[in-house]
Order: sequence, then structure tokens, then C-alpha cells
Amino acid sequence: MIDDPALLARAEALVAAYAAAGRRLATAESCTGGLVAGLITAVPGSSAVLERGFVTYSNEAKSEAIGVPAGLVAAHGAVSELVARAMAGGALAASRADVAVAVTGIAGPGGGSAQKPVGLVHFGLASRDAPVRHLERRYGDLGRSEIRARAVADALGLLEAALRAG
Repeated sequence: MIDDPALLARAEALVAAYAAAGRRLATAESCTGGLVAGLITAVPGSSAVLERGFVTYSNEAKSEAIGVPAGLVAAHGAVSELVARAMAGGALAASRADVAVAVTGIAGPGGGSAQKPVGLVHFGLASRDAPVRHLERRYGDLGRSEIRARAVADALGLLEAALRAG
């Protein structure tokens, strides 16, 4: 994924734009396992932009590292709108970033259900100056690598939109 020319070009533009705006970002990743942060750090100069990244793959990590309430995960599941929003807000609160993006989903091949199929991914986007946003994608069962690649692309899209919004 880090060697995907289109994604790398977007990451380069994102780093340049965040640096020019003097803004910093954080990531909270579950199903992408740090791929969003990895793509951003593939760009020279990204240290001026990426404040920190959290890989919160387990439910416990979501609670311990970024303050997602365990009861929220128990009630709604790790792959849910509310948990994605809490992950983004928690990453923002646990960092010095201006913007945080969160990704939680089911990349497969197993783990899906009728209500939460393989390919379901929830995103959260938290900014210091705006309400937490949410995005849901249902990519379908495209294979683990493709689902994760699409999730990284959508996470970049949210970070791009946050910068445009101010």
C-alpha cells in the first residue's frame, strides 16, 4: 500500500498542505493496523505533521490507549459508528494534534455477520474546532488487502476534507 503511487501522491499532498497550514494530525487505527500512519510517514517531512498514531486493534487497547469506554464497545461492538467517533475523539484528546482520524472495521476473511458483514468500515474524524464526523463504508467482501487499501484511501479523504473545512 505504501508503494501505491496514487496513495503516496495523496499522502505527499496531504503532508504538504498540513505543514503549510501549521496543523498536525493523529490516527487511531484498528482494521488498518497503522497503515494510514505508515503511508503518511513514508513522506519526507511528515514529522512536522503526524503528531502520533495509535494502533488500537484490541478492544482493551481502544479503552486503555484512547479512552473508548469499554461499555460502549460491549453495547455496540468495536465496529460501530459510536466507537469510531469515540476513537477519533479519544485520539484527539490523547494527543497534541489538531485533527484525528479513526478507522474500525471488518477486513475479513472471517468475522463478519449479517448485521456487520466483511467490508464494513466505520471512520471517525475529530477536530479541535468542529463536531466529530462519521463515515460508513460497505466495500463488500473484496479481500482483506483491498478492504484495507480502500479504508486507507477514505481515511486520507477525511483528513483532506478536514483541512479544506479549516
